[in-house]
Amino acid sequence: QVQLVESGGGLVQAGGSLRLSCAASRSILRFNAMSWYRQAPGNQREMVATSIRGGRTNYAASVKGRFTISRDNAKNTVYLQMNSLKPEDTAVYYCNADDVVARTDYWGQGTQVTVSS
Repeated sequence: QVQLVESGGGLVQAGGSLRLSCAASRSILRFNAMSWYRQAPGNQREMVATSIRGGRTNYAASVKGRFTISRDNAKNTVYLQMNSLKPEDTAVYYCNADDVVARTDYWGQGTQVTVSS
């Protein structure tokens, strides 16, 4: 079993920045992809950013140019740098690890991000 622990959420004013961290209990090199998702009240969970093994990254159109996903393999940690935050970015942010070998994925417990206008 793999544990993912998110941190870094909080309350910030519009235009501000936050950096989320996701620490894994195992080497993240085993995962095909590490991703950040978010879920706002009443909405479905949506992909925000993905870091694919080999270096490619993908972003939701709504965050492209404002958010950056990165990873520190030595620390088994994935980050989400969020700049120019908007009230519509308010959500619970979840870390996800896609384990192709185990044919499953893992989720963290989530961290709340609230952006005030």
